[in-house]
Amino acid sequence: MGSQPTFWRTQRASNYWGFTTIQRQGFTSPQQFYGGGFNPRERLQANQVGRTIVGEAEPGTLVRLTEGFGGRVLDEALVDSTGIYRFENVVVEGNIFGGNYQVLLYRQGRLTEPPVIREATFSTVPGQIPAGASATIVSAGVGRKTEENRFLGKFTDIQGGAQQRWGISESLTVGAGAVYDQSPRGLGEIFFRPNNVPLEVSASILTPDEKDSWDIEANVYYRPTPNISARFNSDRFSRRLNLDWRLSPKFTLLGLYNNLDGVAAGMQISFSSRSGFTFARVTFDEHNRLRWNVTQRLGALELTGRGNEVGTLSQLKYNLSGDRLDTGHALLLDYETLDLSSSDRLLTLGWRYRSFAQAADGNYLWETYLGYGVSSQGSGIVATAQSAIVPGLLLRLRYQGVSLNLGEESYSIELVSNANLQGGIFPGDRRSDYFRTLGGLLIQPFFDRNNNSQHDSGEGYYTQTADLLFILNNQPLKSSLPEVQTNRVIVRLPPGTYRLDLDPAGFPLDWQPLVDAMAVDVVAGSYTPIPVPLVPSFTLSGVVTDNSGNAVAGARVEAISSKSGLRRFSVTNGAGVYYMERLPPDTYTLLVNGKPAQPDTITLGESSKPFGELNLLQKF
Repeated sequence: MGSQPTFWRTQRASNYWGFTTIQRQGFTSPQQFYGGGFNPRERLQANQVGRTIVGEAEPGTLVRLTEGFGGRVLDEALVDSTGIYRFENVVVEGNIFGGNYQVLLYRQGRLTEPPVIREATFSTVPGQIPAGASATIVSAGVGRKTEENRFLGKFTDIQGGAQQRWGISESLTVGAGAVYDQSPRGLGEIFFRPNNVPLEVSASILTPDEKDSWDIEANVYYRPTPNISARFNSDRFSRRLNLDWRLSPKFTLLGLYNNLDGVAAGMQISFSSRSGFTFARVTFDEHNRLRWNVTQRLGALELTGRGNEVGTLSQLKYNLSGDRLDTGHALLLDYETLDLSSSDRLLTLGWRYRSFAQAADGNYLWETYLGYGVSSQGSGIVATAQSAIVPGLLLRLRYQGVSLNLGEESYSIELVSNANLQGGIFPGDRRSDYFRTLGGLLIQPFFDRNNNSQHDSGEGYYTQTADLLFILNNQPLKSSLPEVQTNRVIVRLPPGTYRLDLDPAGFPLDWQPLVDAMAVDVVAGSYTPIPVPLVPSFTLSGVVTDNSGNAVAGARVEAISSKSGLRRFSVTNGAGVYYMERLPPDTYTLLVNGKPAQPDTITLGESSKPFGELNLLQKF
């Protein structure tokens, strides 16, 4: 319920607000470990797949694909003369957050000007559902347009629809439905993947709207041999055919057809070694237009470039910190061209610093850039700064004394904040929309000094060794990408039941939890709070002797808690020495070989030392 994508393709500029319900029989939808908001079409399928995000913009526009609302940049493209941008194989699994993409359009590449923001328009090639399975989706709502003087914007006409999908066989899935989007429209789809033929077919169709316009989308992939493949894609923008012939693991010949560009041919090379990496892709079409994309990395030196008939972007980078993850200090030499109404050029030399540490959403805690640019319009300083050091707050500053096609200075300031109110006010990470499909754990280990299992004023939290302290479903906690704060550990998870273990390797010195493992339930929409009281841990050691003063070897020494009945035991060695550890505060009954020892009780509390010595006399 709320703002969400429609399950049908729409060309409306407004957002869709409404409710959607999905019923699945015979299969479960993919788990989204790293969030991503609600996407109804993904919830109808059994496997997540790559996406193609496509749209129209003016030639020369710099288009950035971003993730979420505060958005880390995933990819960018410079729109060529066709006026179409395309991001292919955007994988909706692992580190990508499904369904929640935005496209930022910077006219003529002007980064200091506010971009045009579009919700990502994409086509999908979904996986099939199992034979005999089915899924039903029903959705109803209204359109919403943003207006400057209205907080909620303006709600427009009613939209909605229903669809059913059936798994006919292992190879065939079909779907049918109807929607209302300004006019009634029928919806049909087919997914075909035969078992013994290297063919994949996905197609969907929306019947004509009030303008008598059909909306047909098709994807066909055929791989007759391991080295030859063909892919055909069609949507409302264009029709494309790609032929790839891999002559070797490092070299591929390319053939392309696009109804907007005509025929093109090219090649692609890719190879890597321990110290470097090379990738190059070049195509040349029937209109004598050259398009290319190159990446060359050798140690700390990297050269990247891409270009088409509209412009080029090239960068030579040397990482002064020697870090292959592109953090630390770096020198950058950038060269940009834009050939539209005039030939514009920009050469920039600068220094950049990226912190090694990152925020939970992937942004660097610190990122700064300072450079000087010379263009055909003039020259000047270029400076940027970004900080995510304050949890829940992202600040971006950018100043340009010169740009590719403007000689005047410009600047921009962006501030994105987020706070979470569960369990008190604390910073979030600008991705609260995850809670539509995810839940999580909010773990709070604390020093329970008075042993009442509740956090009281003055009792500190302990998260310094969270990666060692917790094991989730028999895997280290760090594999779930936790967000560790000073007073809590946050882990986002799909709904379900999980096993949480506490590993002694992460216990603070002379402290321990009351339980070593627990089952926890995660539900979508909130964090499951898990307080973990840590109580003092005492160790007791000494010598067991008999009435004659001789050491007793092989004796079983037990300490039994008077409150919980907890038992700790030790068997004496040849010298009669016993050793018992991890004793929480309490009064204990002491036994030797099942009989009361002398002394027969001991109290461990606030005044006790973490390590105590107590010799015992065995009674007969």
